[in-house]
Amino acid sequence: MSNKEVKAALKSARDAIRNKEYKEALKHCKAVLKQEKNNYNAWVFIGLAAAELEQPDQAKGAYKKAIELEPNQLLAWQGLANLYEKPNQIDVKGDLADVYQKLLELYESGDKQKWCDVCNKLVELYHQEKKYLEVAETWQKLIKMKQEEGAEKAELHQLWKKMIHLLKDSTRNQDNKTGQLLLAAFEHALLSADTVPGDDHQNLYKDFIQCLSKFPHEAARLEKACHDMVALYPTVSYPLEVLCLHFVQSGTLSEEALDCFSRLLEMDADSGTGIICFGIKCLKENKYKEAVKNLTEGLQKTNQCPAAWHYLAEAQMKIHDHRNAVLSCNKALEVLGTPEGPNLRWKNLALQLKAETLIKIADADAAEEAIKALELIVDGSNDPVVSALRGQAYLNKGLVDQASKISQELLLSHPDLAEAHALEGFIHYSQKNYELAEKSFLNAIERKAGTAEYHQYLGLTYWFMSDETKKDKGKALSQFLKAAKLDSYLGSAFCYLGNYYRDIAGDKSRARGCYKKAFELDEMDEESGTAAVNLSVELGDMDTALSILNEVTEKARPGTAKWAWLHRGLYYLRTGQPSQAVSDLQAALRADPKDSNCWESLGEAYLNRGSYSTALKSFRKASELNPGLVYSIYRAAALEQILGKYENAIATYQQILKKTENYVPALKGSMSEFENVCFSSLYTLMFQS
Repeated sequence: MSNKEVKAALKSARDAIRNKEYKEALKHCKAVLKQEKNNYNAWVFIGLAAAELEQPDQAKGAYKKAIELEPNQLLAWQGLANLYEKPNQIDVKGDLADVYQKLLELYESGDKQKWCDVCNKLVELYHQEKKYLEVAETWQKLIKMKQEEGAEKAELHQLWKKMIHLLKDSTRNQDNKTGQLLLAAFEHALLSADTVPGDDHQNLYKDFIQCLSKFPHEAARLEKACHDMVALYPTVSYPLEVLCLHFVQSGTLSEEALDCFSRLLEMDADSGTGIICFGIKCLKENKYKEAVKNLTEGLQKTNQCPAAWHYLAEAQMKIHDHRNAVLSCNKALEVLGTPEGPNLRWKNLALQLKAETLIKIADADAAEEAIKALELIVDGSNDPVVSALRGQAYLNKGLVDQASKISQELLLSHPDLAEAHALEGFIHYSQKNYELAEKSFLNAIERKAGTAEYHQYLGLTYWFMSDETKKDKGKALSQFLKAAKLDSYLGSAFCYLGNYYRDIAGDKSRARGCYKKAFELDEMDEESGTAAVNLSVELGDMDTALSILNEVTEKARPGTAKWAWLHRGLYYLRTGQPSQAVSDLQAALRADPKDSNCWESLGEAYLNRGSYSTALKSFRKASELNPGLVYSIYRAAALEQILGKYENAIATYQQILKKTENYVPALKGSMSEFENVCFSSLYTLMFQS
């Protein structure tokens, strides 16, 4: 076949393809290849025809042969790109990207429009594969090409915005190079905006700041962007909110941070972030209740700030609201998820604070949970304070040997650590080795004198050591006073001050004030509440006693606060208000249905009210629970007599008379008088019957 015949065959092949006669085209191409096996156009035409005949392998082989023959010719590369772009082609995206790269190289010095088209296709391909760095670098080439061609500012602005859109999900990968390209795209888009200030520009700035906040190492850049946006948009609160949250998360409470907090609240008094920041400011100023109030309110509006949850837990810990502090720590950990970088610090802080709080709850279950929290602290085994906490948790769990081992190791490795000496003191105190406990707590106080708990435990040590140390003003009393001064929310210190003034000093008024303070700090402290009420009664101050009881019963849930219901019920009983007494004593029994004395008091209240049948049931219940309550048995007999149940009454009186020899004189005078009453009642009944 001559050259002329080869050209004719190729022309026929081209015409056949144009007419969609692909098999005919293949015949012409094969004829050419018999004569010229390296004919570029023939291989390209075979690729085209085979592709249309859905013979992809043959098509790919033909295109690759053509490329091998002429690597810088467009036709085969274009054909291969078209082949790979077909929907039935799978697992070819990597090959297609290589083809696009070659086409960009071939178009670069020629057809700019086709270069841009291929560039768009390549970027879209990379984006589908989530290859964000390749997306960024390729799109930058497109922008550079447009800049060299003298594109308008508006067109470039749209290209930078498109780059931002393409990379918006890349922040999840935290790839630094891609991140820098994304941030640069934001900066270029902001600079190329037409209307400044304007709505589009403002929204773009917000997106830029939001993006910056996802890069912990870009703190300086974030602060600058926030300040710049505030300067441009002084009435918009968003940049101040982000800046304030940034300061909160970084743990920075500088003058600049405090100024931002104030400016944000002035601009928007309802800002959740602003309220959180004010709460943190209160915490640092030792205004703990105010801190809890504001942090709680702020977190209801902005609840995804782990540092804020930590600060709330810290404030709750300061006022000894331990159970809620644990919940706040859990919330901080939930929001943090699986943190890295700076957030890992917050996770460790939240875990440690959670453990400290659980140890204060001081039961075995809480101790076990504390141990689990401490185990999750990264590198916690190398932190002596964490080790001391672990020792306290073991002690609360009753594992004294493990706690002692940690204590001994810490005292050897960290002899100047206050927590190590305190742990030793806690162990000695739990074993009632008060002389050794005294020495340990004094050592702890010498190293950290501002810890109220150490003074409180030293005071308790003196209280239980001996009558001499209990009564010595320079011992127990002095330490309780120091503990209360250092921690004005430490209810137990005020409770023991009350014990001292009541039992040692004999100062009922001062004791009552201390108990009242202790109870105000901890409404679950029944000992202090009861003591405050009893002393108020002894001092003739029934108004204060009732005020305390009313406050408790108003807040009490069903089945709780038995002591308050009982005290108020007895008060109503003594003052001739039987209906109110019945109501309160019933509430007390809901909290403790097996209290025989309470049943007896309820019977008395029903009796005074004239409800004889119900009174009888109550006295019977009291005697069932405690057969030794002779008064309840007698009252039951008397009520049976009143109700005309004479046989039952006789039997009950006889039962009492048989037992009276074994009982201490009862409530109704001496036992002989009591017996006389029973004999008299029995005689009357027998006469009636």
